Amino acid sequence: GDVMLGTTVPEGKLPPDDGAHLLDAVAPLLADADLTFANMEGPLCDSGTSAKCRKGGNCFAFRTPTAYAKYVEAAGIDLASTANNHSGDFGEACRRETEAALDAHHVAWSGPPGSVARVTFKGKKVAMLGFHTSGSCNDVNDLAAAKKLVESVRGQSDLVIVSFHGGAEGTGATRVKAGVERYLGENRGDLKAFTHGVIDAGADLVIGHGPHVVRGMEVYKDRLIAYSLGNFATYGRFDLSGALGFTVMLEVSLAEDGRFLGGKLISTKQEGKGVPM
Repeated sequence: GDVMLGTTVPEGKLPPDDGAHLLDAVAPLLADADLTFANMEGPLCDSGTSAKCRKGGNCFAFRTPTAYAKYVEAAGIDLASTANNHSGDFGEACRRETEAALDAHHVAWSGPPGSVARVTFKGKKVAMLGFHTSGSCNDVNDLAAAKKLVESVRGQSDLVIVSFHGGAEGTGATRVKAGVERYLGENRGDLKAFTHGVIDAGADLVIGHGPHVVRGMEVYKDRLIAYSLGNFATYGRFDLSGALGFTVMLEVSLAEDGRFLGGKLISTKQEGKGVPM
């Protein structure tokens, strides 16, 4: 689910010990997999200004230090989506810093239009595509283009994973609705149409995030869809009350041809200001 390891804006929102131990309780479980995925809910950068932060306003813009990328790698995360509504909080230069920081720590990423994360394990070529409900990223709301992108990587890959950031937010959004979902007037995607469409185009696993709560799962054409994994490690700036503070690590086993074989949910919660346990 969503990972935001603290922010320098506003001041005083970084974890103790400069984040060195924030993921200690969950890192052994994250590392115990062939591949581990997370949504990077906000950029990793040390510069830039945010258009979201106006004088006197409550600014929900995140900027995690690039040095924290080493904690992402150390926790065993191999794949990261940078496709979400916070990836552009501090502009395009900050996006490039994020990508460079992840590259330096061997975390493959996808987010900007056309971008594909590629890794190889056990001789298998794996592609991951990150989508968001915005044209600044691979776009959930352009299903034709999404299917075309999945089809384009399908022929070059043994397994194709799709990540999407979409759906309404908050404790009133625990269920996936039919049709388009809206939040604060924004089109947050027709998630059933999107997830089924990308599987029709060749995706083997679809992982959702964005609502900040855990949502249901579905098996469609022998492929697993997880509609939202909730807030996983979001230090300092998130409401973690009630359902907003609980999430899961989703462990999935796939056949060589991508069919869903089975899995389990490892329950976690965030304590204090956002320490995953």
